[in-house]
Amino acid sequence: MDFQFTPEQELFRQSVREFADRYIRPRIKEMEEEKDVPHDLIQRMAEQGFYGLRYAEELGGQGADNVMFAIFNEEMARCYMSVAARAMMQCLMGTEFINLYGTEEQKRKFLIPAIKGERYGTMCMTEPAGGTDLGAMQTVAVRDGDEYVITGQKNWITGAHAVDFFTVAAKTDPEAGFRGVDLFLVEKDLPGVEVGERIDKLIAFASGCFDLYFNDVRVPADHLFGGEEGKGFTLLRSILNDIRVHTAALGLGIAQAAYEESLEYAKQRVAYGRPIIKWQAIQHKLARMRIDIDAARLMIYNAAWRMDQGLPVNIEAATAKWFITEAVLRIVDDATRIFGAYGASMDMNIQRYFRDARWLLYGAGTQTMILNIIGAEIRRQ
Repeated sequence: MDFQFTPEQELFRQSVREFADRYIRPRIKEMEEEKDVPHDLIQRMAEQGFYGLRYAEELGGQGADNVMFAIFNEEMARCYMSVAARAMMQCLMGTEFINLYGTEEQKRKFLIPAIKGERYGTMCMTEPAGGTDLGAMQTVAVRDGDEYVITGQKNWITGAHAVDFFTVAAKTDPEAGFRGVDLFLVEKDLPGVEVGERIDKLIAFASGCFDLYFNDVRVPADHLFGGEEGKGFTLLRSILNDIRVHTAALGLGIAQAAYEESLEYAKQRVAYGRPIIKWQAIQHKLARMRIDIDAARLMIYNAAWRMDQGLPVNIEAATAKWFITEAVLRIVDDATRIFGAYGASMDMNIQRYFRDARWLLYGAGTQTMILNIIGAEIRRQ
């Protein structure tokens, strides 16, 4: 292992946990029922400076590293996956392209207000015809003088109803497959932008995923990230490792919560005259959970540390995401078995962990695609 947590990082972990326990946990039932995150809670996270964790101090951010951001994602997901997903979108996918490739004017207009919690963004990639397969994308952007005209449909767009701007993937060259995809900054209030129906889903109830339509939406030509056509796939690849590592951190948070609650329940639940933790079958389940969590934590934070050192991380990011996704599915399944019928009760957290863990199967690349990426990296060695 190449890193160790600093006292500052451990203090930060405790502060995030205390925030989540105080402000998020008491409202989980409300959010599950309403299937949304209340705006005042979103604003409270902004007041804590969470949205600027990854960004430079001159932009109003905290200038924290990837290890610190992974801690944030782990602790938020340990409490409630839906809020963690919305926060990660604001901190990373919804704003990072502006940070890396936006103009100074765009940073002033969108990124700095986003760090303050005055504006919100999200990313629009997935379409009815394809998600991981960028070549199947049907949304197009056609140059018309000093503007691009964007036409198409997106779906599974996190927080689309509650944001102010989008990073939109669209094809500028429909014949070039995935290499014809580019990325655009699109304001929500432009004519032709339409938020469709909420997707009623099994996972992350309150994260809020919607259909989204672009009906001949005109955006300024300088809202093309990268400055010229044909760069979109390269720009997207530049943050994929970040997305995979921090998606893995979300999975670690769910796994940790399921383990902690299973352990506590096993100590209290009595069967055949003694706490069930004294039965070897229950001990084995908890042992497997602990093994998976310890292994995942080493993989995730090593990958985050390597990113902070500027070291190659393609394999490390992909393996961390793949491993925790498979591990957390095992962990939440064993948790429901430890809880027995109570594990299926909607009044218990375990059923929520069991559901929300499945979000990881699709975020940051499907498991099959992640294996393809790891295999390709091995082949090149």
